[in-house]
Amino acid sequence: MLTQEKGRKVATFMAASLKYEVEYPDSFTVTSTMSGYKHTSPPSQATIIAKNILTDIMQFRRVANPQTACTASSCQKCLAPHLSKIVSAVEQKKPVTFVLPAFPGKSPNLAKVLGPLPDMAERCALEFLQHLCDRVRRFYSPGARIVLCSDGRVFSDAVGMRDEDVTGYQEEISKMIAVLGLTSISTFNLEVPYEGLSFDEMRRRLMERHGEPLDVLKASINRGKDLDCDVHDREAHRLYCGITRFLVEDAMHPGQKQSRSSLQKECRIRAYTVIQRSKAWGEFIEKQFPDSVRLSIHPQSCGDKKLGIRLIDPDNWQTPWHGVAVYVEGRYMLLKRSQAEALGAHLVTRFGRPSHYVLTDKEGLSKLLGNEYEA
Repeated sequence: MLTQEKGRKVATFMAASLKYEVEYPDSFTVTSTMSGYKHTSPPSQATIIAKNILTDIMQFRRVANPQTACTASSCQKCLAPHLSKIVSAVEQKKPVTFVLPAFPGKSPNLAKVLGPLPDMAERCALEFLQHLCDRVRRFYSPGARIVLCSDGRVFSDAVGMRDEDVTGYQEEISKMIAVLGLTSISTFNLEVPYEGLSFDEMRRRLMERHGEPLDVLKASINRGKDLDCDVHDREAHRLYCGITRFLVEDAMHPGQKQSRSSLQKECRIRAYTVIQRSKAWGEFIEKQFPDSVRLSIHPQSCGDKKLGIRLIDPDNWQTPWHGVAVYVEGRYMLLKRSQAEALGAHLVTRFGRPSHYVLTDKEGLSKLLGNEYEA
């Protein structure tokens, strides 16, 4: 049933026991030709719902080029790679499934984090992701779910994380999800398909079956330096630079004695391994969850097959496993531990473990982050 409601066209309909009421945009039509006459017809009920779900989620995405017009959540090129999967879920009256490779384990650098276990930073991110799923229920009663495909085990040896720390981190994330009642969040990791094998053997089998040859990866990254390169190569080069930067930061922990130039050279080599394994993991989970919408913690370009997604709002391009939660003026944000302490924030302990910081110096934070905080 299509009705006019305060200047909006609203489509209201029932399917089985599910009720849907979504805005029906005038410009969203399907054109067909019959008997020589061209006419327009409204989109299917499932398509209307799917488009509303995706448009809403895209308000919280991370875009590789924030200056481009596709920052609008209604960018048709950005909607296109994902819409059919959501339509399919709606037609089957199933929750919309998103998969997110994330929550690998804490950085080994104690200038960035409080320790190897999850803390308030992870809690904030998990609750934010649950909030995204809850928003979907406004448009579609079965809602959505997010599967966290933890990639820490995939590349732990390449980034300086101990496997026992990855295990502890994963176990605590699962406990946190259960205790907080985050019913739309679940986890998946390398131990699921390769149960019973050693961690090294898990990684070997993953690469054997899904790994990209190293020379192919290096060639793509090198091509990405050129101004006239394609989007795929440009993204590969951007990711390589970002991973190298994170590896250098993690390696610059208190007490290490290597020179910065030596660390940078080593990290440039290790970055290839990290990306190679991450891509193998991405290919594996794509086959494991073929009907799911793929999310990423990294900013994505317009029309990419993945959607870059925030982990906290406001978003200042930080992740929980590379930082700490700082409570300031009624909300949490993520900073490096060294930044929080330099601002004079004081540490809060919960259940016998360091949890987060509280900061009262808003002026100092504004100077550190520029206009980001004020926004």
